[in-house]
Amino acid sequence: MKKYCALFFAIWVLVSCGEDVKPKPKGQLRLEYNSAKYEMFVSDCPFTFDKNTVVRIKQNADCGLELHYPKMKATVYLTYKKVNGDLEKLLIDAQKLTYEHVIKANDIAEQPYVNSTKRVFGMFYQVGGNAATNAQFYATDSTRNFLVGSMYFYAKPNFDSILPAADYIKNDMKHIIESLKWK
Repeated sequence: MKKYCALFFAIWVLVSCGEDVKPKPKGQLRLEYNSAKYEMFVSDCPFTFDKNTVVRIKQNADCGLELHYPKMKATVYLTYKKVNGDLEKLLIDAQKLTYEHVIKANDIAEQPYVNSTKRVFGMFYQVGGNAATNAQFYATDSTRNFLVGSMYFYAKPNFDSILPAADYIKNDMKHIIESLKWK
């Protein structure tokens, strides 16, 4: 009986020995998007710009536009205003809209934009942290036209999770400013 117990124990030790169990390494969410392809957006509005081909546009009254990114669950809202001697007020309102996010933002980086040839002057804001919007801009010709853009996601803001999509859309927003032409 002792022999059988010893033999059983020896077999059990040999069979049960194997590789040590290792925990799975931490995974990272990997979101990759195709390179942006642009086409000119033309409407009855007093401006044109290049839009990403993945964007679906909904035009509202007064040349307000919604640029929908369905796969990213995000929208860029463009609001157009005619300048009627109230440029200073429009600038203050655009800056106020951005700085309302200071409560949740880690930082707000400002990037001025000037293209004297096309008469496009503006500011691009990158909002860091868990704010409702990660990027905003305004652009004007300083005499007749004023355009404000804001990016929003249809999800609770979690900066780490939306970072790849936010960066992709930020590049599109910069492209809008760079390709903007007043009619």
